[in-house]
Amino acid sequence: MYFTPPLARLIEEFQKFPGVGPKSAQRMAFYVLNMKAEDVAKLSETIVQAKEKVKHCSRCFHLSADDPCEICVNDRRDPSTICVVADSRDVVALEKTREYRGYYHVLNGLISPLEGRGPEQLTVRELVNRAPDERVKEVILAINPTIEGDATVLYISRLLKPLDVKLSRIAFGLPVGADLEYADEITLTRALEGRREI
Repeated sequence: MYFTPPLARLIEEFQKFPGVGPKSAQRMAFYVLNMKAEDVAKLSETIVQAKEKVKHCSRCFHLSADDPCEICVNDRRDPSTICVVADSRDVVALEKTREYRGYYHVLNGLISPLEGRGPEQLTVRELVNRAPDERVKEVILAINPTIEGDATVLYISRLLKPLDVKLSRIAFGLPVGADLEYADEITLTRALEGRREI
């Protein structure tokens, strides 16, 4: 099928999004072409602003326009727990439960040798530096139960065990292979409540 070059390039760009195949990319491209010019300008400006302003918090590595982020500066949070997650989408999923009241640490990925990602590409060192804080009593590993997740949990637990901090992992109320961001609030709440020490 032939598309004029500017439209073909737009479709190609949309196909770069995760989970977007050729048909979805075409629908999105045609949708954009049917939008009002001012709405397209607003969309493109919003994308550029988000890319420029949203960065990783220097303390927990959650995505935020502020540094430190909104969660790290909230003094009503419980400083005795740090919940370790793979990425910021997991923070959002856990916050929806309204059950967890501590702080977070975002690894920005999981150990995956097949993808060329080792512990040095994650924020593991920064976590190890945060854990010995005398106020921290427990580190909760809210990591997906996948091969990469299990490898990451094993690596982190070996580093944190000697630091005299309770180490736990959320319960497997989530099906094996599932992602936190797609779980409902009840499942996540039960997973947090049923966490166990490693």
